[in-house]
Amino acid sequence: MTDTAPPAIPPATQVTLPDGRVELAPDSAAPSGPYANEDLLPVPVRRRTWTTYNFCALWVGMAHNTASWTLASGLIAVGMDWKQAVFTIALANVIVLVPMLLTGHAGPRYGIPFPVFARASFGIRGANLPAVVRALVACGWFGIQTWIGGEAIYFLAGKLIGDGWTDAGKVGGHAWTMWLSFALFWVLQVAIILRGMETIRRFENWAAPFVLVGAFVMLWWMSDKAGGFGPLLDQPSKLGWGGDFWKLFWPSLMGMIGFWSTLSLNIPDFTRYGRSQRAQTWGQALGLPTTMTLFAFLSVMVTSGSAAVYGEPVWDPVQLAAKTDNTVGLLYALVTVLVATLSVNIAANLVSPAFDFSNVAPRKVSFRTGALVTSVLGVLIFPWKLYADPQGYIFTWLGLVGGLLGTVAGILIADYWLLRRTRLDLVDLYRTGGRYWYAAGWNWRAVVAFAVGGVLAVGGADFHPLVDGRPVPALRPLADYGWAVGLGTSLVLYLLLMAPRARRARD
Repeated sequence: MTDTAPPAIPPATQVTLPDGRVELAPDSAAPSGPYANEDLLPVPVRRRTWTTYNFCALWVGMAHNTASWTLASGLIAVGMDWKQAVFTIALANVIVLVPMLLTGHAGPRYGIPFPVFARASFGIRGANLPAVVRALVACGWFGIQTWIGGEAIYFLAGKLIGDGWTDAGKVGGHAWTMWLSFALFWVLQVAIILRGMETIRRFENWAAPFVLVGAFVMLWWMSDKAGGFGPLLDQPSKLGWGGDFWKLFWPSLMGMIGFWSTLSLNIPDFTRYGRSQRAQTWGQALGLPTTMTLFAFLSVMVTSGSAAVYGEPVWDPVQLAAKTDNTVGLLYALVTVLVATLSVNIAANLVSPAFDFSNVAPRKVSFRTGALVTSVLGVLIFPWKLYADPQGYIFTWLGLVGGLLGTVAGILIADYWLLRRTRLDLVDLYRTGGRYWYAAGWNWRAVVAFAVGGVLAVGGADFHPLVDGRPVPALRPLADYGWAVGLGTSLVLYLLLMAPRARRARD
């Protein structure tokens, strides 16, 4: 049986509802065997309950965090004014929304998570390649965001308890109370994730408006300190709108796209719970670009105000909040940072690797076990050292690996939309020897497209300080456009490599 002939899907194994959603036939046995478990199986239609608000709240909760806050601030630091910075971020998030919606379509339609979705193109075993790469990126970010959340608890408790907390004896270069704060934040996240996706949905619903209100409160406070909104808006551009701006614009745009490119892969982990395609489409369209643009605007305004008030821009919202003499205001700001960090870390950095690690050994690793594995790895990478040297890890390793994932998006889109016309066989996604088994569970065509696209995307990038120089100097002109190059190359190459197989299927 060929893997590219959608009309041949056995009708007895799955049913298609009038709205286009597909689920396993009620009278058929659920897939079993070494590649299936309860967490990886399709979500029944009755349990696909997330609404437009749930998806919108998910994005509000994920976008409003310390890393997002510093995106616009970083563009201001390299010479853009507020209009240029907000324009760059807004355009980037409109662009990344497109693959987000395309890959997210399989979620509400079939109720499957990202690693199972990837089996259609990479093979049932081969799907572990993109899944593990995605999971390792998430582990890195989970550890770093957990350390940031621990810092918020440390500062918050210090204001309540006093110097006895902040000046406690040091262990390993940090106060033992900082280690305790880190552990408390780690336990809090694990407790939420172990309660399942429904608890995450309720938490995101509550966190989203809380964080948004907190950002506006910070803007009001800074404008009051600066004497109005005028000083927040009059910071001029150092680049103008000529060649200097456009030279910086393109790499900045790719960097902003790369910020959420990882979620554009594993978004089916969330959309599989969607009530309809309309819910996930409108929820993401309203939640991602609008939220990121608004948050970028607030970040620019507050940061510009800090420059006017304190003589220099303060990029970190925790450090900025610490400058206030109002204890109530400080506590509110730090609690907001804490909730924001908790929200993005659970949604973006725990859900995905939990499913990804479960996909590696479905019979032995459940969703909850995968989440625990992620939590432990997030500590073992020593995030306190990585956060102290962001150039070597956040901006080099994580940035480059994240760029590679653009190539995976290209393969998924080509396979699902252009080859299969959005039609999948649910049972074969879990079965040895089916249409998605390819050769020993691997589709070598997807692996080749991933490798070639990845080399072109990051081969000319600067790996410093991990490696001196660029691995492939001749590819340096492509480095600033890595995400787009990887996605486009892998999409086209995958279609070319799959063409002979598709022709045999039609004959």
